[in-house]
Amino acid sequence: MYDTILVPHAGTSTGDLALKHAIHIAKSSSSKIILLHVIEDFPHLPVFTLHASQATKIKREIAQITKDMKTVMEKEMTKRTETCKKNGIDSHLKVVVGLPAEEILKIVKNQKIDLIVMAKRRKLKGIKSLLTLGSVSRKIIESTSCPILMLDVEKK
Repeated sequence: MYDTILVPHAGTSTGDLALKHAIHIAKSSSSKIILLHVIEDFPHLPVFTLHASQATKIKREIAQITKDMKTVMEKEMTKRTETCKKNGIDSHLKVVVGLPAEEILKIVKNQKIDLIVMAKRRKLKGIKSLLTLGSVSRKIIESTSCPILMLDVEKK
């Protein structure tokens, strides 16, 4: 039923819960998992930048920090792909830089994702829970026709 499952993962225990569920689903449907970590991009420099030399310096520093973050997160997320491997699941890791919702939606479109497995922390119930979803979760739900399994980490 599901050939490819996308698990957006921020490197947190919440993401680990989503991955655990995705592994369970993948085992029963012989699916592969794409594990995605998005490093949030700085779309533009702060307004207080006064001189071109300052802007150049800030851009270099941001580029270095982003590169360092990517290295760290590739190492961290590789641990999660090893968990998939131990469970007999084919998995692929993607660590990208951009805006989380946009990058998730790009992967959904370009990789022909059949299911997105995500987790949320909000405690509200009913319509309030939908209205107060995080901006990333909400944009994903509103922008894709791909099925989404949204796990509530607060419920045991």
